[in-house]
Amino acid sequence: QVQLVESGGALVQAGGSLRLSCAASGRTFSSYTMGWFRQAPGREREFVAAISGNGGRTYYVDSVKGRFTISRDNAKNTGHLQMNILKPEDTAVYYCAAKRAYYSDYASSYNYWGQGTQVTVSS
Repeated sequence: QVQLVESGGALVQAGGSLRLSCAASGRTFSSYTMGWFRQAPGREREFVAAISGNGGRTYYVDSVKGRFTISRDNAKNTGHLQMNILKPEDTAVYYCAAKRAYYSDYASSYNYWGQGTQVTVSS
């Protein structure tokens, strides 16, 4: 079992930065792929980024490449999503998620989810 709690969402102007955090419970956090998803009103939940259990591999949706960076600290059971050069279209509720084994960009393959944190980017 893994419990996830996100934090760090806020209202920010376009071009600004935010750092989201995901605090995880459980002693086997390093065995889980961690992902970030987002969901804007009226839209489906969208994959944003993922990182392998040991942090050696990262994956991003094209729209955030070069702007967002996913990372994790297994010793502290935490993960982060650094978001730079934010755009109004990044506005959404951001969710941290975890799954056993390999990377996936399908939300349905993730077993554990946080409650979400709101990111609003004003133009």
